[in-house]
Amino acid sequence: MHRVIIPVDFSETSLNAARYTAKMLAGKEDAVAVLYTNYESHDDLDVCTNYQESLKKEFLRAGVRKVECEKEMGGDLIDNISRMAHTTRATLIVMGITGKSAIRAAMFGSNTLRLIDKNLYPVMIIPPDAVYNGLSNVAFASDFKNVENVTPSALISSVLEMFNPKLHIIHVNKDVYVSLPDELKEGKEKLASMFSQFNTEFYLITKNDFFEAVDTFVKDYKIDVLITIPKHQSNATSIFKSTHTKRLAYHSHIPILAAHE
Repeated sequence: MHRVIIPVDFSETSLNAARYTAKMLAGKEDAVAVLYTNYESHDDLDVCTNYQESLKKEFLRAGVRKVECEKEMGGDLIDNISRMAHTTRATLIVMGITGKSAIRAAMFGSNTLRLIDKNLYPVMIIPPDAVYNGLSNVAFASDFKNVENVTPSALISSVLEMFNPKLHIIHVNKDVYVSLPDELKEGKEKLASMFSQFNTEFYLITKNDFFEAVDTFVKDYKIDVLITIPKHQSNATSIFKSTHTKRLAYHSHIPILAAHE
């Protein structure tokens, strides 16, 4: 059973992410939507309960088969979510962001970044203008290097299994290859083996501008989700400050799936 945790408060940001998730999980018998709220005092309990129950009814009307509500008072929000993800072996956590200024904030210390940094489970970040049209096409940019050590294939596969999408793995390089160097060819073959169940296709793109290449690919192939991999050795803060991930996140109008190596 796939457990999907959706942190919700009373903001439009979390409501947007929750409604996107409801459409994403509609009709899936093997998925449980877990609405999680962290409240500050006993005075907030009734309001919190009523809000969750209202949202639960909305999920059920949308076709989500199983919905649970979890709430707790106090503590650190990110610690609480991370602990719940660990104890329940969650497949995915879904969070919203509020726009370009918030994306920038997420990359420099907000709850979204803290969750990605601390938590070992995949986090899907939903932009405010994301429109759910199914999850049929997922893109993953790889340099084909050291893929066994840096690719969390089990975590990514667990998420993708819920939707069985076509996986597009793209390699962007400014050099034109007559044929792939042996190291890169080996990495490509390992990725093909890791994700063989997802009708995986590979694309070698020759372009000087990595971001333009990815952006064009996302549009041309109607990509629904873009996968990124924060790295433990440099921690999520530095990977999100890196030019590649920062610019991809900043300009993205589709959800980003962050899964730790």
